Amino acid sequence: MRFDILTLFPELFAPFLASGVTRRAYAGGQVDVRLWNPRDYADGNYRRVDDRPFGGGPGMVMLAEPLARCLAAIRAERGEAEGSPVPLVLFSPIGETLNHAAVERWSASAGAILLCGRYEGIDQRFIDAHVDLQMSLGDFVLSGGEIAAMALLDAVARLQPGVLNDEGSHQLDSFNPALDGLLDCPHYTRPEEWAGQQVPAALMSGHHAQIERWRRDQRLATTARHRPDLIEAARRAGHLASADEAVLAKLA
Repeated sequence: MRFDILTLFPELFAPFLASGVTRRAYAGGQVDVRLWNPRDYADGNYRRVDDRPFGGGPGMVMLAEPLARCLAAIRAERGEAEGSPVPLVLFSPIGETLNHAAVERWSASAGAILLCGRYEGIDQRFIDAHVDLQMSLGDFVLSGGEIAAMALLDAVARLQPGVLNDEGSHQLDSFNPALDGLLDCPHYTRPEEWAGQQVPAALMSGHHAQIERWRRDQRLATTARHRPDLIEAARRAGHLASADEAVLAKLA
């Protein structure tokens, strides 16, 4: 898959793409990331990409024309005249919130063109003409879309085969359908006692069924405490067994 990033700050991506376990996906080409600066497609000696908003007010607005030229160059390089174009995604507070289900869909897709806005916003005429989808990380505002783009890339990259050390690792992530959409359980490692706290006895038992039951109970408890909406979703989907309901009843 290929992701083209429209950003005024391509230098922000260099350490991200070269760090951590997900670098394998980028270095190996499983997730092909290409960076495009709309300033390279702007006019004049100053390569201006923004201007004051009509109607007054604070801040600057990104110009439509440099973005349109940059987008045309991307689509031409992708050869999309011969096939179906990938969507242009804008990271914006009005977009749908990125979640695990969406990440799974993106991880099996051909990729996308990701637009990282800056300043007060982007000329609405460009959005109306070219943007196919808007996405958000949550109900807060960032200085630009670069962090949101990195979040999507990281989430997608770790789902690619061979990227994580353990192929089954992401199957135990919070929100994964393999865990019925529940949050993950607590984890422990050596030493067995730290700061007066012991590792739970069930994890030390060597009894696989007991360990799995403990982990399931902890996932239920953690989810009920922090995200009760996920418990209700799992219940509606028929994912909770009678033993699960008994655990939840004790927590009530």
